[in-house]
Amino acid sequence: MATILDVRNLTTKFYTLEGVVNAVNGVSFDLNKGETLAIVGESGSGKSVTMMSILGLIPTPPGKVEQGEAIFHRAQGACNLLELSPKQMRDVRGGQIGFVFQDPISTLNPVLTVGEQISESLTRHMGMTKFQARERALELLNDVGIPDPELRYGCYPFQLSGGMRQRVVIAIAIACDPQIIIADEPTTALDVTIQAQVIDLFKKLRERLGVTIIWITHDLGVVAGLAHRVLVMYGGRPVEIAQLYDLYEHPSHPYTVGLLGALPRLDKREARRLVSIEGTPPDLLVPLKHCPFAWRCKYAFPRCWQAIPPLITIEALHQIACFYDLEKGAPRDE
Repeated sequence: MATILDVRNLTTKFYTLEGVVNAVNGVSFDLNKGETLAIVGESGSGKSVTMMSILGLIPTPPGKVEQGEAIFHRAQGACNLLELSPKQMRDVRGGQIGFVFQDPISTLNPVLTVGEQISESLTRHMGMTKFQARERALELLNDVGIPDPELRYGCYPFQLSGGMRQRVVIAIAIACDPQIIIADEPTTALDVTIQAQVIDLFKKLRERLGVTIIWITHDLGVVAGLAHRVLVMYGGRPVEIAQLYDLYEHPSHPYTVGLLGALPRLDKREARRLVSIEGTPPDLLVPLKHCPFAWRCKYAFPRCWQAIPPLITIEALHQIACFYDLEKGAPRDE
C-alpha cells in the first residue's frame, strides 16, 4: 500500500512562563493512501498538537517545532510540510489536506453564511467563479446530508444545530477534493445518535472519494467501526501502533490495556467490571528520562525507570514502546 504521509521524529515544545512544555516527543508514524488511521489517547497526550505541528498551526511563540519531518506524497510531488513557507502551507491546508476541528461553532465565522464559507474555499483553492462555487457548495451540502441545501446555504452558523454545523465543517474540508482529511475529535460535542451519523458520513466519503483520514479521539469505542489502524499516544509519544482488530484482541502495552478495560464491550457474553487507570498523566514540564507510563503501570520494574522504551516491532504491523512482555508475563529480553 502506497504511503501518503511519512512523519519522523516530530518534536514540538511550548516555551511558557512556567517552563518548557514537552508536548510532542519524537513522534513517528506513516499513513497509507486510502486508509483511516485513528490516533487515540487521553487529553494532553499530544494528539492534536502533532497534527497542528504538521499543518503549521502551532502559535509561535510560545510553540515551536524543534525537529522532525513530515513528508507528504502529494500528486504534485513529495514535500516536507515542515519546510513549507506560510503561503505554501496555506495552499496545502484546505486544498490538499482538509481539517475538521472539534468545535464547529468556534471554527465557523459567525458573520458569514455557511454557503459563503464553503464558496470561499472553492474560489481560493480551485479558482472557481462565484456562480461555480455556489453550485458546488450546494452539491457539497447535499453530499454531507444537509436537507434543503438552497435554504441552508443562506443560513448563519447559529441558525443550525450542532450536528448540521459539523456537517458544514466537513463540507468545507472536502470541498477541494483533498488527499487527506484530519478530523480532530469531530464527534465530541455531539449526542450519540449524531455521532453515529457523522461516523457513517466519513465512511461513505472514504468509500466514494477514496480520501485518506486521520481521526483523532480519546475514545477507542468510536473508532471500532471506522479505523484500519490505531496509534495510541501517551505523554507526547506513540506507545502502540497496530491494525484495529489486532489492537482490540491483542493489546500489548499496559496503557492500551487500561483504555480497553475502561470501554464497555457489547461483543462479549460475560459481564465484566469496567476498570480505570489509576494516577494522572505525566507533567510535560518535566523532561522524562524514563517510561512516561511507569508511574501508573503495575508492571513497572527497575529498567522502566532507567530509560525511555523505544518503539519496536513485535510482529508484522504491530509496534510497541514497552520493556514488559504482557504475553509472557515477564520483562522483554534486552
